[in-house]
Amino acid sequence: MGEIQTIPAVRPLAGLLAVQADLLPQARALLEATFGPAECVSQAIPFRHTSYYTAEMGPDLIRQFLVFTKLRAPEELADWKLKCNTYERQLGLNAEGGRKVNIDPGFLAPGKLVLASTKDHEHRIYLQKGVYAEVTLRVRQRRFQAWDWTYPDYREAIPFFDEAYQAYRQYLAGPSG
Repeated sequence: MGEIQTIPAVRPLAGLLAVQADLLPQARALLEATFGPAECVSQAIPFRHTSYYTAEMGPDLIRQFLVFTKLRAPEELADWKLKCNTYERQLGLNAEGGRKVNIDPGFLAPGKLVLASTKDHEHRIYLQKGVYAEVTLRVRQRRFQAWDWTYPDYREAIPFFDEAYQAYRQYLAGPSG
C-alpha cells in the first residue's frame, strides 16, 4: 500500500492575453492582490500563434507570463481559475461583449507546469466547479519539455519557465540546497 505523502507547495503563475499593453499592469495588480508579488515577469510580446481568440478579442493580442513568489496549495487551482474569470470581467468587455484580457492561471510544481482550463479535453483531468487541469510542460533533465498538446506560446516561453522553475527548486531545497 502506498504511503500518503506531504505535497509540496506550488508557485502560482498566470498567462495573460490582452487587447492592448496598458491592460497588462491592471491585470498584474489584480493577480498580485491574490498571489503576492510577481517574481518573474516575461516580456510583453505580440501573440500570433492562433486565431482562436480573434472573434472574441480581435487579431492583435499581447502575451505576457507572470510567476508569483508566494507558495500555495495545488488544490486551490480551481478556485484560482474562477477568481481569474472574475478578474477578466472586472477588466472590462469590448463592444461585442468579448473579453479584453484572458487570464489563465496555473502553477509550477516539482516536475511540471500545470494550467487550469474550463474546457475538457482528452489530456485534462476534472478538478471541481467546472475546472480542469492539464500538465502543459514536464521536466526532463532539469529543463521543461513540451507535450504534443502544449500551446506554441508556452513552447516558446520554455526558457522563461526554466528560469522560474530553477528559482522554485532552490526555494524548495532550502538554504543549504
